[in-house]
Amino acid sequence: MFDHAYQNYMDHAYPADELMPLTCRGRVRGLEPSRGDVDDALGKFSLTLIDTLDTLVLLNKTTEFEAAVRRVLSDVRLDNDIVVSVFETNIRVLGGLLGGHSMAVMLKEEGQLMQWYQDELLHMAKDVGLRLLPAFNTSSGLPYPRVNLKYGVRGPETRTGTETDTCTACAGTMILEFAALSRFTGDPVFEAHARKALDFLWEKRQRNSNLVGTTINIHSGEWVRRDSGVGAGIDSYYEYLLKAYILLGDDQFLQRFNIHYASIMKYISQPPLLLDVHIHKPLLPARTWMDSLLAFFPGLQVLKGDIRPAIETHEMLYQVTKKHNFLPEAFTTDFRVHWAQHPLRPEFAESTYFLYKATGDPYYLEAGRTILDNLNRYARVPCGFAAMKDVRTGSHEDRMDSFFLAEMFKYLFLLFADVEDVPFDVEDYIFTTEAHFLPLSLSTAPHSSSITLNITSEEELDDSNFDWTCPNTRLMFPDPAFPRNIREPIRSVVDKSCPRPAPYRFPGIGRPPLRAQDFMANNPEHLELLRRMGVSLIHLKDGRVQLVQHATQAVSAVAAEDGVRFMQEMMELSSQQQKEQLPPRAIQIVSHPFFGRVVLTAGPAQFGTDLSKSVRGFVTVAEPYSGCSEITNAEYIQGHIALLQRGQCMFAEKARHIQKAGAIGGIVIDDNEGSSSDTAPLFQMAGDGRSTDDITLPLLFLFHKEGNILLEALKEYREVEVLLSDKARDRDTQETQEGCVTDATTTTSFEPLGLSDLTTTERAEPAPQAVTSHEEVNRANEATSPAQDVELSEDLTPKEPHSVQVKEETDSEPKDEAKDRTENRRSVESLLADWQEDLEAFQQMERDEL
Repeated sequence: MFDHAYQNYMDHAYPADELMPLTCRGRVRGLEPSRGDVDDALGKFSLTLIDTLDTLVLLNKTTEFEAAVRRVLSDVRLDNDIVVSVFETNIRVLGGLLGGHSMAVMLKEEGQLMQWYQDELLHMAKDVGLRLLPAFNTSSGLPYPRVNLKYGVRGPETRTGTETDTCTACAGTMILEFAALSRFTGDPVFEAHARKALDFLWEKRQRNSNLVGTTINIHSGEWVRRDSGVGAGIDSYYEYLLKAYILLGDDQFLQRFNIHYASIMKYISQPPLLLDVHIHKPLLPARTWMDSLLAFFPGLQVLKGDIRPAIETHEMLYQVTKKHNFLPEAFTTDFRVHWAQHPLRPEFAESTYFLYKATGDPYYLEAGRTILDNLNRYARVPCGFAAMKDVRTGSHEDRMDSFFLAEMFKYLFLLFADVEDVPFDVEDYIFTTEAHFLPLSLSTAPHSSSITLNITSEEELDDSNFDWTCPNTRLMFPDPAFPRNIREPIRSVVDKSCPRPAPYRFPGIGRPPLRAQDFMANNPEHLELLRRMGVSLIHLKDGRVQLVQHATQAVSAVAAEDGVRFMQEMMELSSQQQKEQLPPRAIQIVSHPFFGRVVLTAGPAQFGTDLSKSVRGFVTVAEPYSGCSEITNAEYIQGHIALLQRGQCMFAEKARHIQKAGAIGGIVIDDNEGSSSDTAPLFQMAGDGRSTDDITLPLLFLFHKEGNILLEALKEYREVEVLLSDKARDRDTQETQEGCVTDATTTTSFEPLGLSDLTTTERAEPAPQAVTSHEEVNRANEATSPAQDVELSEDLTPKEPHSVQVKEETDSEPKDEAKDRTENRRSVESLLADWQEDLEAFQQMERDEL
């Protein structure tokens, strides 16, 4: 399998960064359509070959390794004028070169191969390290997320350095490679910068929960995204704290890891699930799904020595893998597909290997066989292995990431290999997050004595935190059936994750008196039915409604059962909504002076016109701005796109009112100050529980930040024309497209708009209104008595109290008009200046590529 992947890369792709296995050619950045942030790993430095160097040695392909090293030294350039991810370049390129250097030194010392080698890979590694160092030039010590390999981060020629945010893993996954580089070369500067970044992240942890957020401002240290988990955005930060202790022998890395780990097990781990929480409210779940990157965590738990939860989570992941053939990029708490892609990630194989090493249980060989069989059956194509575009349909993506060769085959080979099959003792090395080999002997390598971690009095090393490290698994599992007994309940949970509703115990009762799909939060009869079933409704400040069930508060046992079924239906409805989610839409400002350069990310509606045919028109603020009653300025709305404020009524009701006034489309702007598509997930605007076939215009949703850009433009230029579409249109072809635009560009006189028309006015909190109960349902375990909180899962017999959160259309907290006008607002002039800079940078980039 490795030969098939590697040889096809060398035959069809090299010296390109990656192989495109469906079209049998290399992926060269700039020549292929951009994939956004995914392409930040590509730097025109033969990424896959560098990432694969130490894999060749592990698989006994030493002749190929020697040839590959010569190719890297002769062909690879590192001074390309290209912007790359600091994180990806560190773990894949710097890590790959260091792993290759470690293998070359080992082979040379054995006295047969690589006798000509004079640390050339190490010199290249130092060159990469020096090119990454400018990214650390911040007051906090956290690195910029991207760097230009040739020009660094400062100056217009870099086309980067303007970013303000980075992910926690991006900043906290440098210490292994940078410390190894420092100790290999004797230059302490790399290790010092990586330690400074880790120190800063540790200082910025939430002190009550001891958790870190997902995204942080690299200048101020403020958390931009405050959700916390062990998957995407944070994963390798925790991994590198423990592995830095193993590689470098610094006890404080273990101390910090153990403090974090205790909080993970307290708040995030809900065996066998690992669910994101809010760092300031760790008892409140942040989402109802898990991403596939958390599959590394059981392997890390093995290194920590906490075997039982590792077995539990791995078993859950294994059953999800068997259910869908691969781990979907994200899956719900009832084990359905949330994001359907699978880019051949190795994390599940990694944890399988570690658990087999810890337990010796042949069950994990069966799990490895499942991985192998599915790769060969579903992902193998004539020119390599192709990522899965959709695990449900088996469709492919023209993609084979370098980590597939760097990691997947390492872990699978080690899982099945006998001792004599492995050419060196892997126990002498530690795996980086990209599975590159760094020798543990580096802990004794000379390094600057000035590199120390400041220990405050409250952080003195606590011996109790060193318990449970590296246990003897033979003593833990004297009974071979013990691991099986841990796995069995989890297997049955996943297998039965889509049960039919249980029949009523009392015949003749019929259906529950209230179905989730019919529920309306402004219907007094529905609220009374909820009360009788022991379900209470709480309005949250972020615009959601929380449903909490206490069976003991129901009027009867039968009513309590009805409540349980209602909550289960609400969960089912949420899962179905997420499964059917539509992609985001685009609102493009096409009038002077924007000319299509400004594209705002918008959320779709479950009703109205399909935007495969764009709608174009001038925007006008509706009166009333809420759109919850008959429009009073219909003469200005007619033939235009109406701007509406979220809140006070259902989305569908707003759409009907502006449609009656003659609008050709509508844009609903969030009234939750500071909300942005950068930090909040998009959602679909739902209907109102009855047929919406009568709504024939498109309705889109903008968060507050994006909506303010549109409102500010309207304030400044008064006549603002936008294009509503499924994706942004090329500026040069907008005017020439035929049959794709609903033309409504005739200029009409605009009603004078006061400032109050363009800002959120202060008002008292409204009474509970109709809930878009189909919009988004989040599980929560926050109830009246926290000590008794039990989560609702539709695959288990639920216990009380249960809680479900429902995002609703109503607004639940007053707004401060003056604050809304003055805070978080940038002038149109400064926005235009930024856009002009971006345009010039893009034009320069195009010239460079040509």
